[in-house]
Amino acid sequence: MRKLILLPTAVLAAAMLCTAVQAQDSSSSSGGSSSGSSSGAMHGWHHHHHGGALMFVLRKLDLSAEQKASVKQLMQQAHGQLKPQMEALRADRQAFNEATPGSSGYATAAANLAQAAGAAATARVQEEATLRTQIYGLLTDPQKAELAKLQQEYAARIAQHQAEHPAE
Repeated sequence: MRKLILLPTAVLAAAMLCTAVQAQDSSSSSGGSSSGSSSGAMHGWHHHHHGGALMFVLRKLDLSAEQKASVKQLMQQAHGQLKPQMEALRADRQAFNEATPGSSGYATAAANLAQAAGAAATARVQEEATLRTQIYGLLTDPQKAELAKLQQEYAARIAQHQAEHPAE
């Protein structure tokens, strides 16, 4: 069950990273500084570990400049693929929030939101699988070995945490 939660979270985090990178690029190219109000918009509540678990691991793999550029491009493409569906989901969420409970439009808005949320979750997982496959293809054999080691260490930490904090 936790894997099902982590996959969409990682894709969403990757999308947020792309947005942050684009904001940083546009702010640096327009001569903006990294302090003040523009910084707050970029960093927000997720200022730790931009990009989630995937980016956290990739930072540990000592990627070349070419690999980093390729990963950035892949992340931007993934974000672009998901953006229309996320915008539609946002519109369905807004319609649901604006509908009055008990009204005839409320049930329709709820059904539309449920359908859009399911489709968006499916798209996020599929896009993450594609993205992971593409990124894995960019790695050298030593980086792939290091990635496998890091994934094993992560699984061991999760197992230890679960053992120390069993679900009630």
